[in-house]
Amino acid sequence: MRRTDPEGHGPVRFGPPLPGDGLPVLPELVAVVAAAAGRADAQPVGGAPALLESACGYWTRRGLPCAPDQVAAGPGAPALLLALTAALAGDDADILVPRPCAAWWAPYARVLGRPVFHVPTPAESGGVPDPYALLETVRRVRAEGGHPRLLVLSVADDPTGTVAPPELLHETVEAATAEGLHLVSDETWRDTVHAPHETVLLSPAEMWPDRVTVVTDLAGALLPPGWPAAVARFPATDFGRRLHARVLDILTALGARLAAPVAAAACYALDEPPPVTERREAAVRLHAHLAAAAHTAVTAAGALARPPQAGRHLYADLSPLREALAAQGVGDAQELEDLLTARLGMPAPGGHRFGDDLAALRVRLATGPLLGGTDEERAQSLTSPTPSELPYVQSSLISLKSVFDDLRDDAQRWEPPR
Repeated sequence: MRRTDPEGHGPVRFGPPLPGDGLPVLPELVAVVAAAAGRADAQPVGGAPALLESACGYWTRRGLPCAPDQVAAGPGAPALLLALTAALAGDDADILVPRPCAAWWAPYARVLGRPVFHVPTPAESGGVPDPYALLETVRRVRAEGGHPRLLVLSVADDPTGTVAPPELLHETVEAATAEGLHLVSDETWRDTVHAPHETVLLSPAEMWPDRVTVVTDLAGALLPPGWPAAVARFPATDFGRRLHARVLDILTALGARLAAPVAAAACYALDEPPPVTERREAAVRLHAHLAAAAHTAVTAAGALARPPQAGRHLYADLSPLREALAAQGVGDAQELEDLLTARLGMPAPGGHRFGDDLAALRVRLATGPLLGGTDEERAQSLTSPTPSELPYVQSSLISLKSVFDDLRDDAQRWEPPR
């Protein structure tokens, strides 16, 4: 019998974290944290002036100029999104997200008791809803008495690892703003694009600045995941100023402050000194290399996956292997997650964690666990011109390929004779 409510697999408490880079912490960041560890004073809610100035510089270098009174900082993007959702989505407001979407988006709306409607994404990329599907979803929600107010999207996407093309983004943003939606753009992965000179990444805030709030979790490219810090950029309008004030009120009620050492590290990282940018560029090259190798292994076995373009992950669809998986007791994404996590020896969260259909056989695979078992090995992979040829990385890739090849071979045995 298929499980309908498997013990130990709750939708919030067991949600998958952001894919980490698997690398030792940058020594310069360690030094900054150590220097700030003796501070006894608490950080102000929303961030100290130096941190807000650093965030403004970060966004200005990306074509999104802003002033400190347009910025708020919090202990991770989930805290900021919770505050934003509470501020934007009143008692009768509904929230729209792509299908699939980051695992941490929908739970915060559910915590607030607000309905979440998933909108399909187009074939070429995830993170941004198909504009026609978005309009149809808005129409249907309103016809049923709902009030769609907020759309959360991501141009560089978790879980699919893709980057939405500018023309699609423009159509979706235009459709959303025409329907009166406010947009929250999760730009956590924007600095992890694998081929930055070949991939055009635009922020919705560049297209429609008055209707877009940008959120960036620094765990995407600047800080370790265990040091929670994120920043939000609000529109430079009266509405944006009211929204900023309301978010600060909610963060205050939650006691959502950055720890002083983490705030110091965030300030240093957002200024993007050479050690930070050099590490980020090296890490992006490394994970792009690993993601391409993992994509080759997965698709060679007959599974489907969009070529990864950003981040440290890819999203695989094993529906072509459904019959062989069914013979092993796998009929949904939860059972596929259990099987692959056990066989790969690394987390393989199912697509249902990201709002996908439970019956669809999809998983997110991260590249961080492929880097070896010690800090020395992981550091060596960062500087190697051919990381996949290092023995421990090669062993991880061979193991990944072997697991998927076995699934392919099982599927071939289940094919009827020609």
